[in-house]
Amino acid sequence: MKYEPIVSDSFYHIYNCGNNKEDIFVEDRNYKYFLELVKKYVIPIADIWSYCLLKNHFHLLIRTKEDVESKKLSQGISNLFNTYAKSFNKAYRRTGSLFKDRFSRIKIEKESYLKTVIIYINTNAVHHGFVERVEDYEHSSYKALISDKETLLKRKCVIELFGEKENFKFVIKRKQTIIGELALE
Repeated sequence: MKYEPIVSDSFYHIYNCGNNKEDIFVEDRNYKYFLELVKKYVIPIADIWSYCLLKNHFHLLIRTKEDVESKKLSQGISNLFNTYAKSFNKAYRRTGSLFKDRFSRIKIEKESYLKTVIIYINTNAVHHGFVERVEDYEHSSYKALISDKETLLKRKCVIELFGEKENFKFVIKRKQTIIGELALE
């Protein structure tokens, strides 16, 4: 499969899952280490708008920075995954590919789709049945987005897309309710 190169000043939904649907996060320290690597490798080349890390897959919503070469953008993201996989393999005495494939990406060009992806990522733990309430999941961007604490996320930009914080929370809760109702059917 040929991948479209990542370009500067663009939004991307980046995601991947464990090889053979294996877990890529098994302890709290794995989630923390992955986010440390995001800070090290992704923040210099892109802004993080949302994320969700689940046991066997993850989602990142990024906006690449202006005037960064495509090769440098892909390399930064690749370095994140390669460093994490090597560390994970060493820690758990495993060999071979941790991730299913190279990282997948969808370029986002419409604001309506951008909002949809933000909602999808921030409710993903509910969608997969890890929690019933978005605010109960520790490994996603939701709590940081509605907080006033310092964050590297582009909180202000995300909230402005939804008008205000209360509307963002309302939209997320509405999606959470829909997921819950579908689970009951």
